[in-house]
Amino acid sequence: MPHFQIDYSANLEEVVDMGALCEVIRATAAQIETFPTAGIRVRATRVDYVAMADGDPKHGFLDLSVRLREGRPVDVKKDAITRVFTALKDFMAPAMGTHSIALSAEMRDIDADLSPKFGNVRDHLEDLP
Repeated sequence: MPHFQIDYSANLEEVVDMGALCEVIRATAAQIETFPTAGIRVRATRVDYVAMADGDPKHGFLDLSVRLREGRPVDVKKDAITRVFTALKDFMAPAMGTHSIALSAEMRDIDADLSPKFGNVRDHLEDLP
C-alpha cells in the first residue's frame, strides 16, 4: 500500500495531463518514508456526469483518495497527506489560474485483517528493501 485514486471531472481532460499528474503523485509518495515504494498505486478515473455549485458546467473537480494499511501514527499520516496534497496543488496551479476547479483529498486506513494482498512486484524492483 498505499493506493491513490484520483477522480476528476471530464472537463479537466482538456487542461490537465492526468498521466503526468499520476506520475507526480507517485514520485512524491516514493519520497515519503511511510509509503513502501513497491506498494504505490496511482490511478485516475474520469467522471463523465457531474453537477457542481451553481450548475454551470465550467466547474471542475479533482478528488484524491489515499488508502493505506492501518497502524501509522496520526502525525505521520498528516505529514504524508500534506506533502501529497501540496504536490497536487502545485501541479494544478496553472489550470486553476484559468479554470474553476475544486481540489480535495482524503486519507483512510484499511483494516489489514479484511484486505488480503498478494503480488511479486518487489521481485521485479532493483535496490529496494
